[in-house]
Amino acid sequence: MEFITHPLLPVDETQDIQQRLLAPNLPWRDGRLTAGDQASLVKQNHQLDPNSDLTLSITNRISTALTNDPLIKSFTLVRKVHSLLVSRSDSGDGYGWHVDNPFSRYGRRDLSFTVFLSDDDSYQGGSLSIQSGGDKTTEFRLSPGQVVVYPSSLLHCVQPVVGGTRFVCVGWIESYVKSAEDRSLLFNLDAGARGLLARHGRSDELDLIFQSYTNAIRRLSS
Repeated sequence: MEFITHPLLPVDETQDIQQRLLAPNLPWRDGRLTAGDQASLVKQNHQLDPNSDLTLSITNRISTALTNDPLIKSFTLVRKVHSLLVSRSDSGDGYGWHVDNPFSRYGRRDLSFTVFLSDDDSYQGGSLSIQSGGDKTTEFRLSPGQVVVYPSSLLHCVQPVVGGTRFVCVGWIESYVKSAEDRSLLFNLDAGARGLLARHGRSDELDLIFQSYTNAIRRLSS
């Protein structure tokens, strides 16, 4: 499994964030300031000043939600959530095909995530497209409060917004396990073991599976 989508923020919290992002005179900056040399050529959007009170309020809440969510923790084996940005894309904005830089000054970028913050009917276009498995492309346009998490090594883009305004929070995860393939194997093993536990209860055999899972993380972690 290369990516995962999951409800992250409750509806009332997401609605509060939406209202705050619509306030006038917020410190929006040119999004190209946080892109690499090549990515900046295809990026057109705005991002909140990362040091503003509103940015810190939103990003701290999302970081906490990601690090505490059991499914996200199992999928990512999260060591650190970092470099979060709050982004606004108006009509005509988008972000062409690119791959994320492997590092920021805050940590390694093993996985990328996008938390959708806008109501579905408040903008048109603006799908997140992720290329995987050769020529296969998957598009994501999620409900507010939902997150998609995927390996940072994949090519991806934001399709042009053709109407309205799209708000998202994006960021990166440094995992205890670098390899996306290893993380996928461990995630499937954990999910299978937890499913057996829920269906049949604890057993000596299941203890061996959990022991193997835990020790596999020890061996594969960096």
